[in-house]
Amino acid sequence: MNTAALRELIQHAHRHEAETGHLARRLEAQWEGLHPAIRLPPENPHAALAAFVAAYVDEVPELLDAAAEVALEAGIEDRIKPILKVAEQFFLQPPALMAGHEGLDGLLDEAYLAHRLVEEVNDRYIAHLGQPLIPLDTTVANLIAHQLIGEAFANQLDEAVRHAVEGMLEADTFAQDSVQRYRERLSDPHTEAAWKRWPCLSRRLGVELQLEPRVALG
Repeated sequence: MNTAALRELIQHAHRHEAETGHLARRLEAQWEGLHPAIRLPPENPHAALAAFVAAYVDEVPELLDAAAEVALEAGIEDRIKPILKVAEQFFLQPPALMAGHEGLDGLLDEAYLAHRLVEEVNDRYIAHLGQPLIPLDTTVANLIAHQLIGEAFANQLDEAVRHAVEGMLEADTFAQDSVQRYRERLSDPHTEAAWKRWPCLSRRLGVELQLEPRVALG
């Protein structure tokens, strides 16, 4: 994994944002159209949303490094590493549909692809084993990013993710003894402690989804 190149790209995007404020203007333009389910802290909500996007992008290299380490521990590096390389390439060589996107604003799209790719891997492990390969839930963060990107374009990115993963995780991947052993280790206190360094990104930043309407009491 060449996550050092990703980190350099992300730092360049942060400098671009500091000079241009492009992402801040985009978020401000989207403000009135935000889905009502997105809940922001009342104190400086604009800054909280911008911080969410920045952290969502920043977390990708660490997430890919962690996923690669987990795949190595589970003895399935040869199956997972090609998928993680796809996520890496989403950053370094974005698909044609992202042409013209730049800066931190543009990297939101690439970060969404990478996060969704890992989420897709987890979904397949849950379907076969009842547990994720990586005990990290980015569902809420991905839903918020999906809304910020825009329904139509985010759906195109989702399709790109499905196309990238298709055929890369065959059923026999989940039958390997090493995978079953890793599944047992997921409930180990040491494994749980290690993954606690990855608290829910959206909750950590005070940006959440309220999917059910509040019920008035009394």
